[in-house]
Amino acid sequence: MNFTRMIPVLKARIARYWPVLRLRTILFGTLLFVAALPGFGAIFLRVYENALVRRTEAELVAQGAALAASTAVIWKGPFVALVGPTGAVRYHDRMTEVDLRSSPILPPRPPAALTRDRPDDAAIAIARQMMPAFAETRLTTLSSILMLDRHGITLNGREAGRSLAALPEIKAALRGRAVTVLRENQGYVVHYSFEWLSRAASIRLHHARPIRVDGKVVGVLLVSRSPRALFLGLYEDRGKIALGVVAIFLLLVLLSAVLSRAIVRPIEGLSRATRELASGRLIAPRFPSLQVVEIRALYQDFEQMADSIQKRSRYLRDFASSVSHEFKTPLAGISGAIELLQDHGADMAPADRARFLDNMAADAERLSRLVRRLMELARADVMVGGSDARAEAGPVLASLADALSGEGFVVDLHVPEALPPLAMDAGALEAVLTTIAENARQARASRLDIVVTTHDGVLWVDLLDNGPGIPQGDRDRIFDLFFTSRREQGGTGLGLAIARSLLAAYRGELQLLPSERGARFRLILGTAF
Repeated sequence: MNFTRMIPVLKARIARYWPVLRLRTILFGTLLFVAALPGFGAIFLRVYENALVRRTEAELVAQGAALAASTAVIWKGPFVALVGPTGAVRYHDRMTEVDLRSSPILPPRPPAALTRDRPDDAAIAIARQMMPAFAETRLTTLSSILMLDRHGITLNGREAGRSLAALPEIKAALRGRAVTVLRENQGYVVHYSFEWLSRAASIRLHHARPIRVDGKVVGVLLVSRSPRALFLGLYEDRGKIALGVVAIFLLLVLLSAVLSRAIVRPIEGLSRATRELASGRLIAPRFPSLQVVEIRALYQDFEQMADSIQKRSRYLRDFASSVSHEFKTPLAGISGAIELLQDHGADMAPADRARFLDNMAADAERLSRLVRRLMELARADVMVGGSDARAEAGPVLASLADALSGEGFVVDLHVPEALPPLAMDAGALEAVLTTIAENARQARASRLDIVVTTHDGVLWVDLLDNGPGIPQGDRDRIFDLFFTSRREQGGTGLGLAIARSLLAAYRGELQLLPSERGARFRLILGTAF
């Protein structure tokens, strides 16, 4: 068997069926298990000790049953056989009666009381015959065995001739019912310092069993002994207990492995990927095989962050290249004009000198416009819309129409009476609308229609002009930085980029829609409800 091949297969199978849990669930389950270990140990000791007590009771019951049956046989005589039950007999285990949790623990057995009654002569004779059996049994089982006649008078032992008929277990046995009770052990002596952990160390089991002859109770056997010591039982079962300890240790190792693979290793991998990303190298971390909800979400957030950083890096690289190109032309013109004026300024005609100065002023003005628009774009790019931003679209549109409508250009509004408030700042909305309207007017449009509609909690603002429209070849580049068809008229190609960034800050969108005539833009704005 090739274990090196089995391990990847086993990992893949576990990863396939491993439930995606929350981190708090795994930590809570682990800490709960560790915290419950002492409780499990205490429960194990209690259950194990109770099992020892019940086993002692079963031994006393077996001894009592055998001795009582032997006594009944001798009572009948050596030549008289006891007739057993006829017909089918259903055998079953006798349920134990004592339980350390629920059975009452009676005081120590009191001394036998003096009585005027004399024990039965027949019972005394039978007891003398049974003495060797009692002695042999006591040597093997360490049990105390007392025989009583039908009146509860002791027939053997140091208290022979005295009565134990007042004991509840003797009363029950004289009525024909075998009973086991728990009593405190008056002769108990502490041998070990940890015996206080055992509840059964200071008790003694007493089993009273009737002796029946011809269906009548002719005597009682009282068998008693202390239960097996807890620590002695633990020593005898040390193999099973050691196996349980090993199983718990292996379970803790398994929990540690789960925590390592589900939490520690993924975080270490994410940390390495973060350091690589900080140094400029993008490494996609592998998702862990044992997934946790929070760790998986962290990996997804990291991928999204890495993708955003990569896009931002490309944007900055392209932006720097575009800025360099846009600044290079006017700077080259200014530099050339300055060089000509320095070299030939004294010999240059006034008209040529004025022309060169005008060109330098125009280039300087273009640079100034570029710097202003770049500042506006930078502010729009880093803007984060406030969650409490509110704007009424109706007043903003009415103000825009009044400000831009004039000779040769009309803004016509088609706005419903009741509009929900927008989740956007009024100044940002006005800046976007003004940019698109100014582009329409500069494209020689004479009319701009603004149509507002609502769709499932979203506001659509369509702007359609009657100008020449946008050529098909320019539609894909209309939102690119520094793209303009009016460069000679002072266009910077940053207006629509700024407008789109402003809308993105408030989770809005700016789209260019197909149109048969003129340019058609659509603003998709979120409402405050």
